[in-house]
Amino acid sequence: MDGHRGGWTMSDTMTTDLDIRLEKHRTELTGYCYRMLGSSFEAEDAVQDTMVRAWRSYEKFEGRSSLRSWLYRIATNVCLDMLTAGNKRARPMDLTDSTPLAQAALSPRPDNTWLEPMPDARVLPTTDDPAEAAVAKESVRLAFMAALQQLPAKQRAVLILREVLAWKASEVAELLDTSVASVNSALQRARATLAEREEKGAGAAVSNPLDEAQQKLLDRYVAAFEGYDMTALTALLHEDAVMTMPPFDLWLSGPSDITGFMTTLGAPCAGSRLVPVQVNGLPGFAQYKPDPEKGGFVPWAVQVLEISEGRITGFHCFLDTQRWFPLFDLPLHLEAEADQVEKGL
Repeated sequence: MDGHRGGWTMSDTMTTDLDIRLEKHRTELTGYCYRMLGSSFEAEDAVQDTMVRAWRSYEKFEGRSSLRSWLYRIATNVCLDMLTAGNKRARPMDLTDSTPLAQAALSPRPDNTWLEPMPDARVLPTTDDPAEAAVAKESVRLAFMAALQQLPAKQRAVLILREVLAWKASEVAELLDTSVASVNSALQRARATLAEREEKGAGAAVSNPLDEAQQKLLDRYVAAFEGYDMTALTALLHEDAVMTMPPFDLWLSGPSDITGFMTTLGAPCAGSRLVPVQVNGLPGFAQYKPDPEKGGFVPWAVQVLEISEGRITGFHCFLDTQRWFPLFDLPLHLEAEADQVEKGL
């Protein structure tokens, strides 16, 4: 950022100092905007807009609140403006019934339909408090994010600020220019909506960090998937497991239909390689499938896994790799193992 904004100038020292102070809040603001908007890219756009607005109006910031509170006020207004269109991002199971394998068809919907994945590093600030870290991770998991999307925009903001970020009701009231009673009422309604969804089975029981049993489950999953061993994979899937593949609205339920899909429409994924990623506070993998033309492997999906009761309950594959792989700083091609050995990789 240069030192000239909106007709006023700052010295280079002031410019650098403000840049540093603003940048310290980028990760947590991205997390906040992501929870509000349900979109990785819209969240990053919202934060950039917040930073620009902060720059332009910094001379009017009189320090009556902390810089952090002021930035959250700006970010909230940006998000509320973006949500006026009323679009609620969703998962396939929020929009349609599950499809029997015999009727499976791949019908895409527009990008702005879907709840999007997000790398942990972009939304989870570093903290030494294990409880705080656990809450932060839980609050970006897909089921919780999908539940947030069902809330009216201001209820969403109140719930995130109070329950996730632990703001006081008086602080939220000041930020939203409303009363404490109004904040408490909005929080109560938001909690009721989320509780109703939890009763329907939304959620995943993943410890932070993964316990030994969960890590072994993931190791078995990688072996089963890379070996395309459907018998081994079936043993890892919960009887109510679901598989989704945005941007397609198709979703499948149960091990039989999931593995049946993988050996029919999904058969080209045989021989894939999985690279671990940290995504939405859950275990995840970048899936590369064999490239029959050039050799090696090409991006196919970012997988996000939900685990509960010692089994995989959710198997979510985000297929728009031209968007997702750069977001996760992943290469767009993997060499075959033999080539890697020859190159000393």
